[in-house]
Amino acid sequence: MEKMDLPQDPGRSGKETWQNPPGGENFQTLAEIFKQLGDGSRLRIFWVLCHCEACVVDLSATVAMSSPAVSHHLKLLRSAGLIVNRREGKEVYYTAADTEQARLLHEMIEELMKIACPSGEKHG
Repeated sequence: MEKMDLPQDPGRSGKETWQNPPGGENFQTLAEIFKQLGDGSRLRIFWVLCHCEACVVDLSATVAMSSPAVSHHLKLLRSAGLIVNRREGKEVYYTAADTEQARLLHEMIEELMKIACPSGEKHG
């Protein structure tokens, strides 16, 4: 992206950074990740899986949703690379992916929870 001359030059520090933002495809990738977490149920499932490994039946009980609904959300989270699974016999267990992306998203969720829900209530 070529450097652009802006109509107003407020002389702010960091001008080079905001005048030369990353390409649109980078922001589209981020938008897809946030889209996966834009559903409250999916966000809650991801949060649970950041704290433990669970099968669909246990997740269903934990988040009070049907198994098919949980499975749908798990499929989307898995396709986004935010969770992984392992099979043990007939059972499949899910957990948050051991990636920097998943860790950072979990930290962000925890911090936003403190800000948005200051009462300290984490469950409900």
